Amino acid sequence: MIRQTAVQQPGTVAGSTRQFARQAGIAVASTALVALCAHISIPLGFTPVPITLQPFAVLLLGLLLAPEISFAALTLYLLEGAAGLPVFSPHGLGGIAQLFGPTGGYLLAAPFAAAVAGLVYRDGKRRFLFALAGAAIGDLILLAIGTLWLGVLAHTGLSALLSESVLPFLASDAAKVVAAAACAQTFRSISRRSSQTE
Repeated sequence: MIRQTAVQQPGTVAGSTRQFARQAGIAVASTALVALCAHISIPLGFTPVPITLQPFAVLLLGLLLAPEISFAALTLYLLEGAAGLPVFSPHGLGGIAQLFGPTGGYLLAAPFAAAVAGLVYRDGKRRFLFALAGAAIGDLILLAIGTLWLGVLAHTGLSALLSESVLPFLASDAAKVVAAAACAQTFRSISRRSSQTE
C-alpha cells in the first residue's frame, strides 16, 4: 500500500499542476475577451456610462466557466486594469481611478455577476431557460451595483439616476443576455457532439 501511494504521488502532483496551468490559461484568455469587448464602446452624451460589449463577455464567461473560475478570471481582469493595463473601456479615467469612477460599480460587480449566472445555469442542468435566467440575474447585478455606485458619486435623485444608469441600457442589455445564453448553449451542444464522436 505504501509503495502504491509513493508511485501515484508524482502523477497526482503532475495532474494537479496541469489542471492549475489550464485553469490559469483560461483565466488569462478570459480577461483578454473581456478587454476586447470593453473596447467596443459607444459613449452617450447624457451619461458617463458608455454602451459596451463588456456585460456580454461577463455573462458569457459566467455561463461557460465554473463559478469559481469565472470569479477568479474577472477578479484578475480588475487587477490588470487597476495596474494600468489597457483592459478597461477607453471612455474612462483608466487604471485604478476607473474603479472609483462613474463606471466603477459595474466593474466591481462583474465577478459576482458572472459567478451567480454560472450557479443558476448549473442548478438548472444547463438548460437554455436557465441560461437565460442566469444571464438575466447576472445582468441585474451589474445594473443594480452600477446604479448604486453612480448614485453615491453623483448624489442625484432616483429618476435622474435611472435615466443615466439603467433605462438607456435595457434594450442593449436584453440583447446581450439572449446572445450570451444562446452562445453558451451552442458551445455546450458542440462540446457534447465532439465528446460523443471521440
